[in-house]
Amino acid sequence: MTTASAAPAVSPFSASSSAGREATDWTWESVYPAPAKLNLFLHVVGRRADGYHCLQTAFRFVGHGDGLRFTPRDDEQLRLVTPLPGVPPELDLTIRAARLLQAETGCRRGVDIAVDKRLPMGGGLGGGSSDAATTLLALNHLWQLGLSRQRLQEIGLALGADVPVFVFGENAFAEGVGEELRPLSLPPACYLVIESPVEVPTALVFSAPDLVRDTPPLAPAAWQPGEEHNDLEAVVVARFPAVAERLTWLSGFARARMTGSGACVFAEFADRAQAEVVWRQMPAHFSGWLADGLSRHPLHALVEG
Repeated sequence: MTTASAAPAVSPFSASSSAGREATDWTWESVYPAPAKLNLFLHVVGRRADGYHCLQTAFRFVGHGDGLRFTPRDDEQLRLVTPLPGVPPELDLTIRAARLLQAETGCRRGVDIAVDKRLPMGGGLGGGSSDAATTLLALNHLWQLGLSRQRLQEIGLALGADVPVFVFGENAFAEGVGEELRPLSLPPACYLVIESPVEVPTALVFSAPDLVRDTPPLAPAAWQPGEEHNDLEAVVVARFPAVAERLTWLSGFARARMTGSGACVFAEFADRAQAEVVWRQMPAHFSGWLADGLSRHPLHALVEG
Protein backbone atom coordinates (compact mmCIF):
# COMPACT_ATOMS: atom_id res chain seq x y z
CA MET A 1 0.00 0.00 0.00
CA THR A 2 1.30 3.45 -0.83
CA THR A 3 2.41 5.60 2.10
CA ALA A 4 3.65 9.14 2.24
CA SER A 5 7.28 8.03 2.67
CA ALA A 6 7.82 6.72 -0.86
CA ALA A 7 7.29 8.12 -4.34
CA PRO A 8 3.92 7.15 -5.85
CA ALA A 9 4.15 4.55 -8.60
CA VAL A 10 2.36 4.94 -11.90
CA SER A 11 -0.51 2.46 -11.79
CA PRO A 12 -0.80 -0.30 -14.40
CA PHE A 13 -4.47 0.74 -14.56
CA SER A 14 -3.58 4.17 -15.95
CA ALA A 15 -5.15 5.32 -19.18
CA SER A 16 -1.80 5.09 -20.99
CA SER A 17 -1.23 1.44 -20.07
CA SER A 18 -4.62 0.27 -21.37
CA ALA A 19 -5.10 2.64 -24.30
CA GLY A 20 -5.44 0.99 -27.68
CA ARG A 21 -5.86 -2.56 -26.40
CA GLU A 22 -8.27 -4.57 -28.54
CA ALA A 23 -10.25 -7.64 -27.52
CA THR A 24 -7.72 -9.93 -29.21
CA ASP A 25 -4.99 -8.54 -26.95
CA TRP A 26 -6.63 -10.16 -23.91
CA THR A 27 -5.77 -13.86 -23.44
CA TRP A 28 -5.61 -16.52 -20.73
CA GLU A 29 -2.16 -15.16 -19.85
CA SER A 30 -3.41 -11.61 -19.23
CA VAL A 31 -3.96 -9.92 -15.90
CA TYR A 32 -7.48 -8.47 -16.10
CA PRO A 33 -7.89 -5.12 -14.30
CA ALA A 34 -10.75 -4.41 -11.93
CA PRO A 35 -10.54 -0.64 -11.39
CA ALA A 36 -11.86 1.30 -8.44
CA LYS A 37 -14.73 3.74 -8.81
CA LEU A 38 -15.34 7.02 -7.08
CA ASN A 39 -18.75 8.56 -6.47
CA LEU A 40 -18.24 12.20 -7.43
CA PHE A 41 -21.51 12.82 -5.63
CA LEU A 42 -24.23 10.62 -4.14
CA HIS A 43 -27.75 11.84 -3.45
CA VAL A 44 -30.53 9.82 -1.84
CA VAL A 45 -33.67 11.09 -3.56
CA GLY A 46 -36.28 8.69 -2.22
CA ARG A 47 -37.13 5.20 -1.07
CA ARG A 48 -39.04 2.51 -2.93
CA ALA A 49 -41.84 0.39 -1.51
CA ASP A 50 -39.47 -2.59 -1.31
CA GLY A 51 -37.11 -0.66 0.96
CA TYR A 52 -34.40 0.05 -1.60
CA HIS A 53 -33.22 3.64 -1.77
CA CYS A 54 -33.44 5.68 -4.97
CA LEU A 55 -30.10 7.27 -5.73
CA GLN A 56 -28.42 9.69 -8.08
CA THR A 57 -24.66 9.52 -8.45
CA ALA A 58 -21.78 10.05 -10.85
CA PHE A 59 -19.34 7.17 -11.21
CA ARG A 60 -15.72 7.83 -12.15
CA PHE A 61 -13.27 4.99 -12.88
CA VAL A 62 -9.72 5.55 -11.65
CA GLY A 63 -6.39 3.96 -12.44
CA HIS A 64 -6.00 1.80 -9.35
CA GLY A 65 -7.58 -1.52 -8.48
CA ASP A 66 -7.42 -5.28 -8.28
CA GLY A 67 -5.95 -7.62 -10.87
CA LEU A 68 -7.52 -10.97 -11.83
CA ARG A 69 -6.02 -14.03 -13.50
CA PHE A 70 -8.07 -16.84 -15.02
CA THR A 71 -6.72 -20.35 -15.61
CA PRO A 72 -8.78 -22.89 -17.60
CA ARG A 73 -9.62 -26.22 -16.00
CA ASP A 74 -10.27 -29.65 -17.50
CA ASP A 75 -13.52 -29.97 -15.54
CA GLU A 76 -16.54 -27.77 -14.78
CA GLN A 77 -15.38 -26.64 -11.34
CA LEU A 78 -15.03 -23.01 -10.35
CA ARG A 79 -12.24 -22.43 -7.84
CA LEU A 80 -11.07 -19.25 -6.14
CA VAL A 81 -7.39 -19.78 -5.37
CA THR A 82 -7.11 -16.56 -3.33
CA PRO A 83 -10.06 -16.64 -0.89
CA LEU A 84 -10.71 -13.60 1.29
CA PRO A 85 -10.55 -14.07 5.07
CA GLY A 86 -14.03 -14.62 6.44
CA VAL A 87 -15.67 -15.02 3.01
CA PRO A 88 -16.54 -18.59 1.94
CA PRO A 89 -15.23 -19.04 -1.63
CA GLU A 90 -18.65 -20.12 -2.90
CA LEU A 91 -20.06 -16.76 -1.76
CA ASP A 92 -17.30 -14.66 -3.32
CA LEU A 93 -18.66 -12.39 -6.06
CA THR A 94 -16.16 -13.69 -8.62
CA ILE A 95 -17.32 -17.29 -8.17
CA ARG A 96 -20.96 -16.24 -8.14
CA ALA A 97 -20.41 -14.29 -11.38
CA ALA A 98 -18.78 -17.28 -13.08
CA ARG A 99 -21.58 -19.55 -11.87
CA LEU A 100 -24.22 -17.21 -13.31
CA LEU A 101 -22.44 -17.28 -16.68
CA GLN A 102 -22.47 -21.08 -16.63
CA ALA A 103 -26.18 -21.11 -15.77
CA GLU A 104 -27.04 -18.49 -18.40
CA THR A 105 -25.23 -20.19 -21.27
CA GLY A 106 -24.96 -23.85 -20.33
CA CYS A 107 -21.18 -23.53 -20.50
CA ARG A 108 -19.46 -26.62 -19.10
CA ARG A 109 -16.01 -25.10 -18.73
CA GLY A 110 -14.32 -24.58 -15.39
CA VAL A 111 -11.82 -21.99 -14.25
CA ASP A 112 -9.44 -21.12 -11.44
CA ILE A 113 -9.65 -17.46 -10.40
CA ALA A 114 -6.85 -15.59 -8.65
CA VAL A 115 -7.39 -12.06 -7.35
CA ASP A 116 -4.54 -9.69 -6.50
CA LYS A 117 -6.55 -7.71 -3.96
CA ARG A 118 -5.52 -4.07 -3.61
CA LEU A 119 -8.85 -2.39 -2.88
CA PRO A 120 -10.06 -2.47 0.74
CA MET A 121 -13.33 -4.10 1.70
CA GLY A 122 -15.97 -1.67 2.90
CA GLY A 123 -14.12 1.26 1.39
CA GLY A 124 -16.75 2.61 -1.01
CA LEU A 125 -14.52 1.91 -4.01
CA GLY A 126 -16.62 -0.89 -5.48
CA GLY A 127 -13.88 -3.49 -5.13
CA GLY A 128 -16.04 -6.62 -4.95
CA SER A 129 -18.42 -5.32 -7.61
CA SER A 130 -15.51 -4.47 -9.89
CA ASP A 131 -14.05 -7.95 -9.44
CA ALA A 132 -17.43 -9.47 -10.32
CA ALA A 133 -17.77 -7.32 -13.44
CA THR A 134 -14.24 -8.15 -14.58
CA THR A 135 -15.07 -11.83 -14.14
CA LEU A 136 -18.20 -11.44 -16.30
CA LEU A 137 -16.32 -9.53 -19.00
CA ALA A 138 -13.24 -11.75 -18.99
CA LEU A 139 -15.01 -15.12 -19.00
CA ASN A 140 -17.57 -14.00 -21.58
CA HIS A 141 -14.52 -13.27 -23.74
CA LEU A 142 -12.33 -16.25 -22.83
CA TRP A 143 -15.17 -18.78 -22.97
CA GLN A 144 -16.41 -17.16 -26.20
CA LEU A 145 -19.97 -16.93 -24.91
CA GLY A 146 -21.00 -13.94 -27.03
CA LEU A 147 -23.30 -12.31 -24.47
CA SER A 148 -24.12 -8.66 -25.12
CA ARG A 149 -23.07 -5.84 -22.81
CA GLN A 150 -26.73 -5.27 -21.90
CA ARG A 151 -27.20 -8.92 -20.92
CA LEU A 152 -24.01 -8.89 -18.87
CA GLN A 153 -25.27 -5.77 -17.09
CA GLU A 154 -28.52 -7.56 -16.28
CA ILE A 155 -26.60 -10.55 -14.91
CA GLY A 156 -24.40 -8.18 -12.94
CA LEU A 157 -27.37 -6.48 -11.29
CA ALA A 158 -28.24 -9.83 -9.69
CA LEU A 159 -24.85 -9.66 -7.96
CA GLY A 160 -25.05 -6.07 -6.73
CA ALA A 161 -26.20 -2.57 -7.63
CA ASP A 162 -22.68 -1.36 -8.49
CA VAL A 163 -21.78 -4.24 -10.83
CA PRO A 164 -23.64 -2.93 -13.93
CA VAL A 165 -21.62 0.30 -14.19
CA PHE A 166 -18.35 -1.64 -14.39
CA VAL A 167 -19.81 -3.75 -17.21
CA PHE A 168 -21.23 -0.62 -18.84
CA GLY A 169 -17.64 0.51 -19.01
CA GLU A 170 -18.15 4.28 -19.19
CA ASN A 171 -18.03 6.94 -16.52
CA ALA A 172 -21.72 7.38 -15.84
CA PHE A 173 -24.54 9.36 -14.29
CA ALA A 174 -26.60 6.74 -12.47
CA GLU A 175 -30.14 6.66 -11.10
CA GLY A 176 -32.54 4.16 -9.57
CA VAL A 177 -30.57 1.83 -7.30
CA GLY A 178 -27.61 2.61 -9.52
CA GLU A 179 -28.54 0.60 -12.61
CA GLU A 180 -29.98 3.37 -14.83
CA LEU A 181 -26.84 4.62 -16.56
CA ARG A 182 -25.99 7.51 -18.88
CA PRO A 183 -22.41 7.96 -20.15
CA LEU A 184 -20.49 10.95 -18.86
CA SER A 185 -17.61 12.76 -20.52
CA LEU A 186 -15.32 13.91 -17.72
CA PRO A 187 -12.14 15.99 -17.96
CA PRO A 188 -8.74 14.56 -17.05
CA ALA A 189 -8.01 14.66 -13.33
CA CYS A 190 -5.87 13.06 -10.66
CA TYR A 191 -7.34 11.83 -7.39
CA LEU A 192 -5.83 11.47 -3.94
CA VAL A 193 -7.67 8.67 -2.15
CA ILE A 194 -7.16 8.12 1.57
CA GLU A 195 -8.19 4.80 3.10
CA SER A 196 -9.60 4.52 6.62
CA PRO A 197 -8.73 1.67 9.02
CA VAL A 198 -12.41 0.76 9.37
CA GLU A 199 -14.94 -1.15 7.30
CA VAL A 200 -18.27 0.65 7.02
CA PRO A 201 -21.27 -1.71 6.68
CA THR A 202 -23.49 -0.39 3.90
CA ALA A 203 -26.62 -1.69 5.62
CA LEU A 204 -25.81 0.32 8.75
CA VAL A 205 -25.57 3.54 6.76
CA PHE A 206 -28.79 3.08 4.78
CA SER A 207 -30.76 2.08 7.89
CA ALA A 208 -29.60 5.08 9.93
CA PRO A 209 -32.52 7.20 11.17
CA ASP A 210 -30.57 10.41 10.50
CA LEU A 211 -29.91 9.62 6.82
CA VAL A 212 -31.31 12.29 4.50
CA ARG A 213 -33.62 10.52 2.05
CA ASP A 214 -35.32 13.41 0.25
CA THR A 215 -32.63 15.35 -1.62
CA PRO A 216 -34.27 17.00 -4.67
CA PRO A 217 -33.39 15.08 -7.86
CA LEU A 218 -30.98 16.63 -10.36
CA ALA A 219 -31.70 16.86 -14.08
CA PRO A 220 -29.09 14.51 -15.60
CA ALA A 221 -28.61 16.62 -18.73
CA ALA A 222 -27.93 19.72 -16.65
CA TRP A 223 -25.49 18.11 -14.20
CA GLN A 224 -22.08 19.72 -13.85
CA PRO A 225 -19.37 18.55 -11.43
CA GLY A 226 -18.59 20.74 -8.46
CA GLU A 227 -21.52 21.56 -6.20
CA GLU A 228 -22.96 18.23 -5.05
CA HIS A 229 -22.33 16.23 -1.91
CA ASN A 230 -22.64 12.70 -0.54
CA ASP A 231 -25.77 12.25 1.55
CA LEU A 232 -24.21 9.24 3.29
CA GLU A 233 -21.20 11.21 4.50
CA ALA A 234 -22.78 12.82 7.57
CA VAL A 235 -24.01 9.44 8.82
CA VAL A 236 -20.58 7.84 8.50
CA VAL A 237 -18.63 10.78 9.93
CA ALA A 238 -20.85 10.80 13.02
CA ARG A 239 -20.15 7.13 13.70
CA PHE A 240 -16.57 6.60 12.51
CA PRO A 241 -14.03 9.09 13.92
CA ALA A 242 -11.27 7.76 11.64
CA VAL A 243 -13.26 8.76 8.57
CA ALA A 244 -13.99 12.18 10.07
CA GLU A 245 -10.29 12.71 10.82
CA ARG A 246 -9.20 11.96 7.26
CA LEU A 247 -11.97 14.01 5.72
CA THR A 248 -11.14 17.01 7.90
CA TRP A 249 -7.43 16.81 7.08
CA LEU A 250 -7.96 16.50 3.33
CA SER A 251 -10.49 19.35 3.37
CA GLY A 252 -7.66 21.63 4.41
CA PHE A 253 -6.17 21.29 0.92
CA ALA A 254 -9.06 20.68 -1.49
CA ARG A 255 -12.74 19.86 -1.72
CA ALA A 256 -12.81 16.48 -0.01
CA ARG A 257 -15.61 13.95 -0.20
CA MET A 258 -16.41 10.42 0.87
CA THR A 259 -16.98 7.84 -1.85
CA GLY A 260 -19.95 5.50 -1.70
CA SER A 261 -20.90 4.52 1.83
CA GLY A 262 -17.28 4.94 2.94
CA ALA A 263 -14.80 4.50 4.39
CA CYS A 264 -12.45 6.04 1.80
CA VAL A 265 -12.30 9.79 1.18
CA PHE A 266 -10.86 11.60 -1.82
CA ALA A 267 -10.10 14.93 -3.45
CA GLU A 268 -9.76 15.83 -7.12
CA PHE A 269 -6.83 17.74 -8.60
CA ALA A 270 -6.24 19.08 -12.09
CA ASP A 271 -3.05 17.08 -12.48
CA ARG A 272 -0.77 14.60 -10.70
CA ALA A 273 1.76 17.26 -9.69
CA GLN A 274 -0.83 19.13 -7.63
CA ALA A 275 -2.10 15.92 -6.04
CA GLU A 276 1.41 14.78 -5.18
CA VAL A 277 2.12 17.98 -3.24
CA VAL A 278 -0.76 17.14 -0.87
CA TRP A 279 -0.03 13.40 -0.88
CA ARG A 280 3.49 14.00 0.42
CA GLN A 281 2.09 15.91 3.42
CA MET A 282 -0.14 13.08 4.63
CA PRO A 283 0.26 12.20 8.32
CA ALA A 284 2.37 9.10 8.89
CA HIS A 285 -0.60 7.07 10.17
CA PHE A 286 -2.62 7.68 6.97
CA SER A 287 -2.57 5.33 3.99
CA GLY A 288 -3.42 6.65 0.57
CA TRP A 289 -2.65 6.60 -3.12
CA LEU A 290 -2.85 8.66 -6.28
CA ALA A 291 -4.77 7.58 -9.36
CA ASP A 292 -5.62 9.23 -12.65
CA GLY A 293 -9.24 9.40 -13.73
CA LEU A 294 -9.97 7.02 -16.61
CA SER A 295 -12.06 7.89 -19.64
CA ARG A 296 -13.50 4.35 -19.69
CA HIS A 297 -13.04 0.88 -18.21
CA PRO A 298 -9.79 -0.80 -19.37
CA LEU A 299 -11.79 -3.84 -20.56
CA HIS A 300 -14.38 -1.87 -22.52
CA ALA A 301 -13.19 -3.37 -25.82
CA LEU A 302 -14.01 -6.92 -24.69
CA VAL A 303 -17.68 -6.45 -25.57
CA GLU A 304 -19.09 -4.65 -28.58
CA GLY A 305 -21.67 -1.91 -28.17
